[in-house]
Amino acid sequence: MPDRFVRVALTGVLVLLALFVAQPYVTAFLFSAETPRAVTARGDLAPAETTTVTLFERASPSVVHVFAQSAAQGRALMSLDDTDEQSEGGGTQTGTGFVWDAAGHVVTNNHVVQGATQSGGSISVRLSSGEVVAARVVGNASSYDLAVLQLGRVTTMPPPLAIGTSADLKVGQSTYAIGNPFGLDHTLTTGVISALQRRLPTGEGRELSGVIQTDAAINPGNSGGPLLDSAGRLIGVNTAIYSPSGASAGIGFAVPVDVVNRVVPDLIRNGRVRNPGIGIIAGQEATAARLGIDGVVIVRVLRGSPAANAGLRGVDPQTGTIGDVIVGVGNRPIHRLADLTAAIEAAGLAKTVDLAVERDGRVRTVRVTIADVAETRL
Repeated sequence: MPDRFVRVALTGVLVLLALFVAQPYVTAFLFSAETPRAVTARGDLAPAETTTVTLFERASPSVVHVFAQSAAQGRALMSLDDTDEQSEGGGTQTGTGFVWDAAGHVVTNNHVVQGATQSGGSISVRLSSGEVVAARVVGNASSYDLAVLQLGRVTTMPPPLAIGTSADLKVGQSTYAIGNPFGLDHTLTTGVISALQRRLPTGEGRELSGVIQTDAAINPGNSGGPLLDSAGRLIGVNTAIYSPSGASAGIGFAVPVDVVNRVVPDLIRNGRVRNPGIGIIAGQEATAARLGIDGVVIVRVLRGSPAANAGLRGVDPQTGTIGDVIVGVGNRPIHRLADLTAAIEAAGLAKTVDLAVERDGRVRTVRVTIADVAETRL
C-alpha cells in the first residue's frame, strides 16, 4: 500500500512538472496572434484633445522653418544634422517663423537671421508643404529681437496666423508653442503662462519689459515661433529659454504680441522701428553701481536731440565729471536703464514727460518731448 501511494504521488508530481515545463509552449501554440489583431474602437477624443488637435491643424500651416546661411559653403550640405542656432562649417543658423500677412511677410527672431544679414549671407524658408523658398530681410529690430522676412515666389501662400492680445493674459492660461526644436519640423508643445511682466535683455543694452513666461517646452530651434492661446491666436513670439544645460528647463520667454503688433508694421513699412527716446547715451549700470549712483547716468547728449534742447548734460569729456543722472520720470522712480526705457516707451512718441534729474547733489525737474531716435540710443 505505501509503495503504491508513493508511485501515484511521484506520477502526479511528474505530470505537474511536465505541465509546468510545457505551459509556455502550449500557450504560444494556442494563443499566438499570427495575423493582424482587430482594432479596438476608442470612441471620441476628449474635448481637450479635440481642441488641441484642431488648433494645431489650423495653425501649423502658417509656421515655417527658417535657415540663415552666413557663409555659402558647400560643406554645409555634408552635415547629417540640422544643428539649431549654432554656427558650424557653413555658418548656418536655423529657427522658426510664421506668416504674418497675405503678402508673404514672415516674422522671426532677429538673432536667428542677424548672422546672415551682417555677413551678406542668404536666407531660405521651408514651408509646411515642404517647399523651400528664398527670403530676404525687410526690417529688423534688435532691441525687440524681431525681424521680418519677405518670401520669394510661393506656389501657395500659407494663411497668416490669427492675432490675439497680450493685454488681458492671465497666469495659468493654456499656451501652445509650435516650432522646429533641434530641426524637428512642426513640433507642438503645450503648457501654461507661468508668469507675466518679466524683463528680458535684448540688443544694444536694452531690456524688453512685459515678457511672457511659459512652461511649454521651448528648445533651440523654437526661436521666432508662435506662442498661441487656446483659441489658436498669436499671443507671443518665443525668443529665449532659461536653462543651465541649454535644453528646456520649463522656463521659456516670449515677446508679447501687443509689442509685435506695434513693431512689425513699422519694420514692413520703414525697415526699422520707431524708437522712442530723448537722445542720450547712458552709462554702464555696473559702473554706476560701483560709484554708488542710483539712476541712469547720462554719458553724452546727442546734438539737436530733445535732451540737448532741454539742457541736459553728459559726462565732461575733459575732467570726467558726472553731469546729470536721471532718477525719475513723472512719479515713477528710475533705478536703471530698463526703468527709463519702459517709462519712455509707455509714454510714447511726441509725448512730453517730466524727468527728475540730479545734478551736483540737487534734484530738479526737466520737461522733455519724446522723439524717434536711432535704435542704439535712448
